[in-house]
Amino acid sequence: MLIEFTVGNYLSFKEKKTLSMEATAIKDNPGNVIDAGKYKLLRSVVLYGANSSGKSNFIKAMSKMWGMVMWSAKESSTSEIDLTPFLLSAETGGKPSYFEIVFLIGDIRYRYGFEADKKMIHSEWLFESKVKKEKPLFLRDKNVIEVTDDFEEGKGIEEKTRDNALFLSVVDQFNGIISKKIMKWLKNQIIFSGLQHEEMKGLTSKFLENKGLTTQIKDFLTPLNLGFHDFSLVELDENKNRIVTYHSKYDNKGKVIGKYEFDLLKQESSGTNKLYDMAGSLTCGLELGTLTVIDELDAKLHPLLTMAIVKLFNSPEHNKNNGQLVFATHDTNLLTHGGFRRDQIYFTEKNRLEATDMYSLVEYREPDGTKIRNDRSFEKDYIAGRYGAIPYIGDFSKLINDGKSSED
Repeated sequence: MLIEFTVGNYLSFKEKKTLSMEATAIKDNPGNVIDAGKYKLLRSVVLYGANSSGKSNFIKAMSKMWGMVMWSAKESSTSEIDLTPFLLSAETGGKPSYFEIVFLIGDIRYRYGFEADKKMIHSEWLFESKVKKEKPLFLRDKNVIEVTDDFEEGKGIEEKTRDNALFLSVVDQFNGIISKKIMKWLKNQIIFSGLQHEEMKGLTSKFLENKGLTTQIKDFLTPLNLGFHDFSLVELDENKNRIVTYHSKYDNKGKVIGKYEFDLLKQESSGTNKLYDMAGSLTCGLELGTLTVIDELDAKLHPLLTMAIVKLFNSPEHNKNNGQLVFATHDTNLLTHGGFRRDQIYFTEKNRLEATDMYSLVEYREPDGTKIRNDRSFEKDYIAGRYGAIPYIGDFSKLINDGKSSED
């Protein structure tokens, strides 16, 4: 399970900013908290902010770190690392980007991170905590890698690690036990954009190809009342298939006299197609207890459908395997009806230097220094600009009047 993720000097993030899934001591919505032994972790976190405030960049940072760890060892020695630092400051353009993730595998806590630029890995570290005290497994400073006795699998591989490759990824290539466990955990996490959701369609279709897994997809989609009463995958040839939805056909008295097949892609709404595309990923999160990260979750979806997805993850009854959801949205309706704790709500906004700041509602302080009360109207306050993180439009009435002709 994810405990926290930190990024710095990457895209719009100049300073290090951290999203924490660790629950604070507040008493709001206790069901939204996972009891993980020594840790109390949140089932979900939502990101709000104006367009271009950094929400998507934070999710891109998570995706970038995941991708670098998974593929770093397979690149060539001449490959350039695809990283873009914060470019709007003279002090950051030539410095490496920073990524760190803290997570639980079973009851063991790991802290892994690295700093890198386009040419090389500047530093890398892995720490482990089984009881209380954190101990290093390896520490890297450019081409010098120190491996401790607790990470025997890394010994002898230091010299085999290129300047532009992550040591953890290389050790995994040599079947290291700890590194393989960490790589497996990372591989199971799902990160995608709600605007390019078509890329997730294949996972849902794989569920439907397996009769034992088909029920899980239907259990997820059917209660959402999308207009059809059933659906199935129809194979056209070895490399192609189509999804058919079944609608009831009625006589002139409203009696069901049969069913009619619709082609999902051609005849169902874009929102229905998005839900189908995401169904496999969301089901994996709920059934396998993994992390699901989605940018623009609400795009193309009715607010009630977005809310239904969020409530599935926040529910101990439906999310029995403790999957976690991190998502970005503009759907302010969730602030009123999503049932979030204050530590589950994060905001992003740009400062005057165009760098992204990120903070949770539980961290926010009123001008007099007091915390935001739980009985506040979060949606109303957010729209009014009380917490920042909204677009500055100026005098809207003046904009409208300026657009009118002199004859009006």
